[in-house]
Amino acid sequence: MVSNIDVNEIRKDFPFFDKSTLAYLDNSATTQRPRCVVEAVADYYYYHNSNPFRGLYELSVDSTDRYEAARERVARFIGAKSPGEIIFVRNATEALNLAAAALSIKEGDEVITSVLEHHSNMLPWRLAAEKAGATVRYMECTEDGELTDAELRSLISDKTRVVALSAMSNVFGRANDIKTLAATAHEYGAVFVADGAQSVPHSITNVCDLGVDMLAFSGHKLLAPMGIGVLYCREELMDKLSVYMSGGEMIEYVTLDDVSYAELPHRFEAGTVNAGGAVGLAAAIDYIESIGMEEIETRELELTRLALDMLSEVPHITVLGDDKPEHHRGIITFKIDNVHPHDIAAIMADDDVAIRAGHHCAEPLHHFIGIPSTTRASLMFYNTEEEIEKFVRSAASIRGRMGYKD
Repeated sequence: MVSNIDVNEIRKDFPFFDKSTLAYLDNSATTQRPRCVVEAVADYYYYHNSNPFRGLYELSVDSTDRYEAARERVARFIGAKSPGEIIFVRNATEALNLAAAALSIKEGDEVITSVLEHHSNMLPWRLAAEKAGATVRYMECTEDGELTDAELRSLISDKTRVVALSAMSNVFGRANDIKTLAATAHEYGAVFVADGAQSVPHSITNVCDLGVDMLAFSGHKLLAPMGIGVLYCREELMDKLSVYMSGGEMIEYVTLDDVSYAELPHRFEAGTVNAGGAVGLAAAIDYIESIGMEEIETRELELTRLALDMLSEVPHITVLGDDKPEHHRGIITFKIDNVHPHDIAAIMADDDVAIRAGHHCAEPLHHFIGIPSTTRASLMFYNTEEEIEKFVRSAASIRGRMGYKD
């Protein structure tokens, strides 16, 4: 398939590209925002700003309606059965912390996660297990970054309370077979939690089809503002969750001796909510769907293929994972022989190319593969072929600029 996206027209929607010459290839960390998202947030704060749920006057009701409309928009986007399955949070990290705390892991329980997880889908489970006297077990991935059902079956048991895995690795870019992994978890009565921070912005997501119990993702990787994220929770499970935070707006009534919590999902949204962020997230989803997720997937596959093909011609560069573009989903993590990733990032910054160096909040994975740190370029549908070429030219020049003769 060939993408029908006109990237030059798309880039006109992003004010960032009006003035910047930067080849922005750090999209797995955060994306740029289209004008319509910024304008939606500004419009909310200019004309609709009030504290949702707390007033009977028209402005407050309007603010509440816009916040709840955003919840409905998110539910449709990920195929949830109802808006009541959507909990707004700050980001995927908070969503996964909420999940780990609210699932009430008990002594003797086991939690399965994997060596390739972002710290945000590892440390909350470790903390919850440590508090409860439970055990965390780790799936290993293949050398190409895949989590297999066979590996899960080698670890899972009747003691397994939760299986928490990434839908897509932020290092390999490999999309995992979440549908199969979730089905295996359910065979043993375990709850399946998916970290969708990388997958939701780059692929069609339907939580009912996947069969996940929970799914976490962030708005800022999805063209939306920072500070807004989502925890999807299957309605039948949500009523069994423990309260995560307490305080204002998540209660029905309070006395000195008793408390009754608000209806779902509001009991998990303590305090003043990020209504402007929710409105911005809804606008981002509208924008994405106006382009079409299939078109976005196709465009990003084209860019990934170009980058991998060009890098394969450069000596001393090794890309993590296999050579199939569909197994990278716009994430190209690599190393250059005898050059530290931070030096690579610094030189590329001088060349007006934005990439990321380090362990990408996946330090245990780097220990597992025996590489202390790596360099990552991550693509979005608004990137151009010229930016890919600029990136590869810079990468190809680095060893020479570091004093190596070959």
